[in-house]
Amino acid sequence: MMNTSGKKPRGVHLVGSVPLKNAEEVFRMASSILGDRLSRLPDGETGEQRLIFIRGFQGPVFADHPQLELAPNPESDNYVPVPQYRMKAGIKASEVVFKRLGYAEAAIASYALFSRLKQEGVIPRACRFLVCLPPPSAPVNMFIVPDQQEAIEPAYAKGILAELNQVANAVPQRELAIQWDVTRETGIYEGVFKLRRTTSLQEARKAVIALLAELSGHVPTEVEVGYHLCYGDYEGRHWKEPVDTAILVEIMNGITSAAPRPINWFHIPVPRNRTDDAYFTPLHKLELRPETHLYLGLVHHADGVKGTMQRIEAAQKAISDFGVSTECGFGRQPPEHVPELLRIHAEVAGPEA
Repeated sequence: MMNTSGKKPRGVHLVGSVPLKNAEEVFRMASSILGDRLSRLPDGETGEQRLIFIRGFQGPVFADHPQLELAPNPESDNYVPVPQYRMKAGIKASEVVFKRLGYAEAAIASYALFSRLKQEGVIPRACRFLVCLPPPSAPVNMFIVPDQQEAIEPAYAKGILAELNQVANAVPQRELAIQWDVTRETGIYEGVFKLRRTTSLQEARKAVIALLAELSGHVPTEVEVGYHLCYGDYEGRHWKEPVDTAILVEIMNGITSAAPRPINWFHIPVPRNRTDDAYFTPLHKLELRPETHLYLGLVHHADGVKGTMQRIEAAQKAISDFGVSTECGFGRQPPEHVPELLRIHAEVAGPEA
């Protein structure tokens, strides 16, 4: 549906990482610049989490695991170079346990600060605390040798769901939002990466939708849940340039149809050079429910407000209601870019509500 009203996009979404000194600096800067455009606010994944998504933050979990050992010369289709691990001799998959992944500990510590700053009026009253988690298949596919991934994934899944439960028990559920960061699974759906337990792309795609939809059901109903669909940004490049939004629309429609609970948002990337109508045209086929908001990752520091507005105008020919974001987290941006990036969001978008 074409938007001829000239309205600003509705709301701003911060994907996760923000390369500032600490969570307090993230909370204060984002709140002061974006204000009521923000419905959710992450802690910026500073400190240890600044080691970028799962590659740095979860690497030690696998490297130091007492039941795993480094695998020599493993077969891997990773686009990010990382070591891979396997079970030690005599260890059964049913015995493998992931006790502490670090996500809950970091989130609970940050929420205490978030709560204090909200009480002081720094953070908007209606803003929720955003915690970003990977689907269990992503770290396992990255760090475990291919022939043991299927066996070990259930153990890691128990670990990540335990972390989710810890956060949901520690943070008031009406103040919490959970985002599933989906990059490996998007790549499986695109056919770039393999899902070893499947024999065809069609089967792999069905498995991806089933996994992602199921994850929403583990999030308590009073907690918001959303998905960041990602094409990666290691060393400034995607593992594949999206042809258009067609695959992303398929994934969003699939999750929406299969999820056992309402989905509050989806976030999808828009490459900087895509100001053409063709990239956005498949959004005509998007079938989201009224409670689900779409964020387009079309804010890029390199071309500022002017380039961002070109992408917004192209998108508005295909879809009338969306918010704005960057393609991925800010984590690989220089810290000095952060204030300007936030100001670009503030200039092009209005409040979400």
